[in-house]
Amino acid sequence: MGRLFGTDGARGIANSELTCELATNIGRAAAYVLTEKTTEKPKVLIGKDTRVSSNMLEMALAAGLCSVGADVVLVGFVPTPAIAFLVKDREADAGIMISASHNPCEYNGIKIFDGNGYKLPDALEEEIESLVLDDMSPVKFPVGGDVGSVFLRHDYVDLYIDHLVKSVDTDLSGLKIAIDCANGCASYTAEKLFTRLGATVHMMHCNPNGVNINARCGSTHMEDITDYINGHDMDLGLAFDGDSDRCLAVDENGKLIDGDRMIAVFALDMKNKGILKDDTAVVTVMTNLGFKQFAERNGINVLETKVGDRYVLEEMLKNDYQIGGEQSGHIIFKNFATTGDGQLSGAMLAAILAKTGKPASEIASVMTVLPQTLVNIKASPELKEKLNTDSDIKAAIESVKKELGKSGRILVRASGTEPLIRVMLEGENIAGIKRLARDVAAVIEGKA
Repeated sequence: MGRLFGTDGARGIANSELTCELATNIGRAAAYVLTEKTTEKPKVLIGKDTRVSSNMLEMALAAGLCSVGADVVLVGFVPTPAIAFLVKDREADAGIMISASHNPCEYNGIKIFDGNGYKLPDALEEEIESLVLDDMSPVKFPVGGDVGSVFLRHDYVDLYIDHLVKSVDTDLSGLKIAIDCANGCASYTAEKLFTRLGATVHMMHCNPNGVNINARCGSTHMEDITDYINGHDMDLGLAFDGDSDRCLAVDENGKLIDGDRMIAVFALDMKNKGILKDDTAVVTVMTNLGFKQFAERNGINVLETKVGDRYVLEEMLKNDYQIGGEQSGHIIFKNFATTGDGQLSGAMLAAILAKTGKPASEIASVMTVLPQTLVNIKASPELKEKLNTDSDIKAAIESVKKELGKSGRILVRASGTEPLIRVMLEGENIAGIKRLARDVAAVIEGKA
């Protein structure tokens, strides 16, 4: 992991860690690195989520980009995958999304996409980091007519909705869907999308005010949509996060359908249609063991990557795999998107319901989720580093591995987006794995 960029862009508390000055310099460095071979004036799209600090950072980024001669197109409140789509569709040189995704309001982040709509590889991010943090002298500052301009194109979001409608290409008439927008970007797109596809929608948490993004709602807080489904006659519930790049679902009985089960549904559907390349799905090391059991039963190969949808996509691109994603709800349909897209995933799940006539509970039953527990430990960078060096932590993890054997597993990792260490265990006995997780967490906390 770099000094500035984590697994999903540069992220921190806005106006404290992620300052206007830093955003301006990221804009300057990104424009320099991504467009140094461009002979014409480069064009960069900027989108943002609904948190109050996004407007401030948008202005700072735009100033930085213009100061090095790039033209900036502000597309307003749009989902992250909309920027990934639009940067290529509008033939821009780069795209930037201002969002901290599922994090609370006080956080914000900067995600950068290249001209093809892909998140930047580590090498390019490191080059940008080096300019921002070490030496900005290679960056040149033009004057006169060579300074960049700013343009507003808030209508571009409709091009993204058109793209999703064409990608799904299924009539959802007759389906009743509850949609939790997390008071985020989906508030501006989800109702239009699912209504155009024919569904009857019941909207929730779709009134952003700058501070209520992800606040006890959306894909990280499934309680409200679960309660709503349990109290109403719904076919499906869909919950997005703040920038709508992830989606979790709830079946007609109020039972969670997480990212692993959604990927299982999609992979099996594609295999049955004969379009699952090499019968392979790409997932991460956090994927539930139940997914591997599902895959083995259905003749599907599983390829694992590090946590982060960028790493999932890298593996998908190597061999043209069609489906991949994460338990958290980042799911990539490579034929239609260059990054995780929550609304696309939700619409694709609804399309399978519409085509088969089966309830969501039956469709999702192809995979059984093994009990899993997760303990989050607040961690400084120094404590995160001790995961790789401290003998007591290593011994505690090895002891658990031996106790679980083949009936479960433990995964301990430092978060790439938050100041946390995550201790995850899976196994058949929920009480037992909770005890083991607490034991390992206590050893780690003792090293703080």
